[in-house]
Amino acid sequence: MVTRRSWHLFGVKNPARSGSSPAAASVGELTPAEFVARLDQLVAVYAAAMRPPAELLAGRRTIMAGHVGNPGFRALAVTDDGTGETVGFGYGFHGVAGQWWHDTVSRALAARSGDGAAAAWLDDSFEVAELHVAPGRQGHGVGAGVLLRLTAGRPERTALLSTRDADTPARRLYRGTGFTDLLTAFRFFPGGEPPYAVMGAELPLRTRSPRLSRW
Repeated sequence: MVTRRSWHLFGVKNPARSGSSPAAASVGELTPAEFVARLDQLVAVYAAAMRPPAELLAGRRTIMAGHVGNPGFRALAVTDDGTGETVGFGYGFHGVAGQWWHDTVSRALAARSGDGAAAAWLDDSFEVAELHVAPGRQGHGVGAGVLLRLTAGRPERTALLSTRDADTPARRLYRGTGFTDLLTAFRFFPGGEPPYAVMGAELPLRTRSPRLSRW
């Protein structure tokens, strides 16, 4: 059973509104059914944040819908309190053999660092599948709030994720909560996609600075 909780965020400026008053937003847990019901909104946030080719969005939606069935699934959504608009989200689940991302990373990490390292990181892991914030809401700590809440109280020993292998605000956020690089310059598919970094952290996550999250 999913325990329903919500948190309130203040001081998140909405540039679409006139004046300089900050707009409040709430972070709430989604049941699997609620996650599926809001998929169009979540994919829209993903598209705005990542700017992928439009033809890839249908596939991304299908992948996200499929993740609901993974063990230990947990999802959070950030909602503008005034408009009801979804402005951010994150979700993850317990990683197990047979999941595509889990198996791909396990093979690559074993090849680079040995079977022991791969097992230590992946045998009891929470995999952060997606974490995105609408561009107009970035820079106010929304992403950090979602990440910390998403991983809070998890039974797993480690958390893993992948992100663009570049000095981005997201990468700095992950490093600021204890994630370290496990794989760099990594490509999930040969060809034109940009290189990724696979990062891991021991749970619970830690914050190195109260000002770590500008994302």
